[in-house]
Amino acid sequence: MYISTRGFKKVKASEAIIKGLAPDGGLFIPEALNKLNIDESFINLSYKELAKKLFKEFLDDFSLDEISNIIDAAYSRDNFNGDVAEVKEFNDIAFMSLYQGPTFAFKDVALTILPLLMEKALEKNNNNKKTFILTATSGDTGSAAMSGFSRSNIKTIVLYPNGGVSRLQEAQMHSFDKDKATALALDGNFDDCQRTVKKAFLDIKDENINLASANSINIGRLIPQIVYYFYAYFSLVRSKRIKYGEAVNFSVPTGNFGNILACFYAKRMGLFIDKIICASNKNNVLTDFIASSIYNKNRTFYKTISPSMDILVSSNLERYLYYLNNEDASLVSNLMDKLNKEGKYEVDKKIEDFIGGYLTEEETCDSIKDAYDNYHHLIDPHTAVAYGVAKKLNIKGYTVIASTASPFKFINVYSEMFNLKEKDDFSKIKELAKKTNTKVDNRILALENIRIDKEVVKQEDCIKKIKELIGVK
Repeated sequence: MYISTRGFKKVKASEAIIKGLAPDGGLFIPEALNKLNIDESFINLSYKELAKKLFKEFLDDFSLDEISNIIDAAYSRDNFNGDVAEVKEFNDIAFMSLYQGPTFAFKDVALTILPLLMEKALEKNNNNKKTFILTATSGDTGSAAMSGFSRSNIKTIVLYPNGGVSRLQEAQMHSFDKDKATALALDGNFDDCQRTVKKAFLDIKDENINLASANSINIGRLIPQIVYYFYAYFSLVRSKRIKYGEAVNFSVPTGNFGNILACFYAKRMGLFIDKIICASNKNNVLTDFIASSIYNKNRTFYKTISPSMDILVSSNLERYLYYLNNEDASLVSNLMDKLNKEGKYEVDKKIEDFIGGYLTEEETCDSIKDAYDNYHHLIDPHTAVAYGVAKKLNIKGYTVIASTASPFKFINVYSEMFNLKEKDDFSKIKELAKKTNTKVDNRILALENIRIDKEVVKQEDCIKKIKELIGVK
């Protein structure tokens, strides 16, 4: 069963997936997060087998056959090139490459699953209403959601910050059939997109419409992300890089706090994790929170070369606050009220579950170069933040870096450091691939001819536009 971080009554997993956001504005979390009976039988499980074992702990009203069929369909060869999570190991560090999916970012791991979970959840609840996915994106969630749901009967509406995503990311979002998926460029930043989505959920009430989210505020997005932490760990055991039972560290590039929360869940479930490193870019609100127990979004917002982390309001942190504050829903509700009214709050506990750190723009570029020079491995700017922060903190033990996106999605970052001569983005991609001996997914090259025909919407007009697309007043 699931409850809201702000105290809403219990619902089944299928209901939580359909609703996305709880009626009281809170986020759904498992009523109980039990430790698994982890033993050496986990070591040789495939990714799909691990997923099936873990999913049954969370999907209380899904049968084992339903879970198995959904996982087999989502993690097919049609969606993923090779392993869902490819672990590239070196002597002192590993990169957990999570961008083998259709939109070349870690969001695919969950967003190939969520549409199937959503359709089965609607069926279980005899819900025949027209369903829309409304989601905000800082770059990768949008295209991953549009890709996943375009194979279903559920229409997707995505808000992204105009000028705040890469050329390739924008091309992806405009490559889908507009009857199935619509991308709106909002005149604002990601936090404005996220706030508009939350407002739409509260404003749009129509008994004939299901409005759901593909953001990690939806528990159906979060659950699949837990799996790859288990998979990475047991991959290291299989290769004898570590011994079974030996704890490892994970460094996670963090914006909206969903991916790192999945790591936190994995640790609570008994996975052998020592330190969880929360790596931020110049928008280092989380670094400050971990150090001071004060969350303060009243600060300058920076557009950086790691745009998916350009966030000052980390929605999933609310889930962590619930556990931090001894599952006190009323206290969490008060903290969120303070954040909305004052832009900040303080907790009376020391943050010990995470270690925080951040990189400047120059340090991020240096980290890309360092990873290539030391390991001949090309990483994207978000992964570079996680890698650079881990190196800066110099924590003992083997460390796994969550590598969250293909570097080719952010090609202009590499122009100067790799002395690229080509002018247009896709020619640069080919040049960088050749210079670094890095393979480019053909699905990336196929985006070269996508025409970006975008509509820029002002913040004050956005709810009206969303209502038009959904067909409500």
